[in-house]
Amino acid sequence: MDVENKQAVEQEVHTESALAEGIDLHSLEEEVYLLTGEFIEKAKLKKGQLFVVGCSTSEVLGEKIGTASSYSTAGALFRGIYRAAKESDLFLCTQCCEHLNRAIITDKEAALAHGLMPYLVNVIPKEKAGGSFSTVAYENFANPVALEKVRADGGIDIGDTFIGMHLKEVAVPLRLSKNTLGSAHLTAARVRPKFVGGSRAVYDENLL
Repeated sequence: MDVENKQAVEQEVHTESALAEGIDLHSLEEEVYLLTGEFIEKAKLKKGQLFVVGCSTSEVLGEKIGTASSYSTAGALFRGIYRAAKESDLFLCTQCCEHLNRAIITDKEAALAHGLMPYLVNVIPKEKAGGSFSTVAYENFANPVALEKVRADGGIDIGDTFIGMHLKEVAVPLRLSKNTLGSAHLTAARVRPKFVGGSRAVYDENLL
């Protein structure tokens, strides 16, 4: 590594440490674990379904999205979310940043189970091209793959990353017990089948 690149890396590490200094990563991990469990319950997700998470660690740390990516913060968030997903036998999908056209990182098992391999793309996310959260996901999934798109059964958005392009129709907002995580705005959504038939139609309440 040349001197200029080494100095740039050292500056990034210093900046991340300064921003994350006031963050209790263990508490953050537990908080997002509980919120994810709440989301899974309220979204009525079932074994084997997909849910997508978009996450800006910059926003969690109180900075503008895309400006202060934090690997350590991403690690804490991923561990909490992934633990809740595994306990419910769900497939976690993480949304990359706009530099990778918001591609999805997930495990190959999920892609095969949901017939998503035709959407396979060749890219490895990094902190500055994909984002810290998807970088951590890629490093932790057993057989990580990148996909152009998915049609998930629900999702969590940490920091206004806009996950709607990866949700099935029709998306319905979910109100969780908290609407912030760190300094980031937190939203969530479930999906439901479209209503058809108008005023005479009778609907199955179990699908709502």
